[in-house]
Amino acid sequence: MKKLNGIRLDHRKNTENSATVDFPLPAKVRIPMSMHMGAPCQPIVKVGDEVKVGQKIGDSDAAFSAPVHSGVSGKVTAITDYRSAMGAVCKAVEIETDGFQTVSEEVVPPVVTDKESFLKAVRESGACGLGGAGFPTHIKLNPKTPIDTLIVNAAECEPYITADYREMIECPDDIIGGINLVKNMLGIKNCKLAIEANKPEAIKNFTEMAANDDTIDILTLPSKYPQGAEKVIIYNSTGRIVKEGELPSDEGVIVINVSTVAFLYRYVQTGMPLVTRRLTVDGNAVAEPKNVRVIIGTSFRELLEFCKTDIDAIRKLIGGGPMMGMSIPDIDMPIVKTSNAVLAVKKYDQRKTSSCIRCGRCVRVCPLGLMPADIDRAYRIKDIEELKKLKVMLCMNCGSCTYVCPANRKLAETNQLAKALIPRK
Repeated sequence: MKKLNGIRLDHRKNTENSATVDFPLPAKVRIPMSMHMGAPCQPIVKVGDEVKVGQKIGDSDAAFSAPVHSGVSGKVTAITDYRSAMGAVCKAVEIETDGFQTVSEEVVPPVVTDKESFLKAVRESGACGLGGAGFPTHIKLNPKTPIDTLIVNAAECEPYITADYREMIECPDDIIGGINLVKNMLGIKNCKLAIEANKPEAIKNFTEMAANDDTIDILTLPSKYPQGAEKVIIYNSTGRIVKEGELPSDEGVIVINVSTVAFLYRYVQTGMPLVTRRLTVDGNAVAEPKNVRVIIGTSFRELLEFCKTDIDAIRKLIGGGPMMGMSIPDIDMPIVKTSNAVLAVKKYDQRKTSSCIRCGRCVRVCPLGLMPADIDRAYRIKDIEELKKLKVMLCMNCGSCTYVCPANRKLAETNQLAKALIPRK
């Protein structure tokens, strides 16, 4: 089967052999009420309340949402407005920790006996996609169409990030347990654990673990960016094409991140909701790159200082990888559920943009066969009908076109702006 286009990157997995370390308990946390796609939560605690570890502190009546929990015990000192890196505003609960880390009485293993009770438990866990997208997991696991294949996304194709790889090395039993849990509860017959070829130790371990289970297929995918993008990994794993306007479930597939599936297994065993995250900390301003497990709501500043970062030298701070990550506008912003890496950069190449030379490189690398240069031209004259013909809505913003452009044009960014012009149904 022909693999989709993409680019070869220097993956710079500097921390792949760095075992996860625990970040010390912070003096305070600031926990946003929106850390996922969908409706934000509203605080269900008030200033002065005492809270415990694992206690629910935010929820919403909206179906497309996920509750928020505290990762610390202590006192609520403020409820403030919080602006995310995307510009959205929600409430945030500030908690001063008491140092005791008293676990809430709410933290008990859920009773899971069938699909309905499982999906209820998944929602109560606060789970969302830990690969960075933040799609509420209980929604993803409850599609309207029959599913025959579960794809566990273990590609981790972005440079620098090794958080998912450490999950595979440190918690393989949780991953296999999570796969079997999801398969059994949803009645899915087959699973494909898809791993990039640059992770041979993980491939070897899981191949041995699944040797006697013909329902779990360990796939080795080429180490080629953007292998972990949803449409790409579906095609390269199954040969199925998710068409414009479709969801993966329309093709009989669910894709779930490898760290998410491991978390679900742990939640069913312990009842502890999603209150911590493993992050890769790297970049040329970081003296001690690490993989760190940190309580959600801790500030990026504290995490970077923990890794001996030259704070004053930072010129760019990126949440996630360099290809699809978001610029962090404020170093004191809190770590959220979807944070999987932070890159602190003190020196980088700022290249000037020039006119398009019509070389076609952007077309040759686009995994979905789009024409970024033509989209760029249609966007500049605001030709919505042409943008529709050019299928701009298929763009997944992987950044491959921007990466290879010799004129240094910001094609991926323009694609996102162009998508905003098209009315949504």
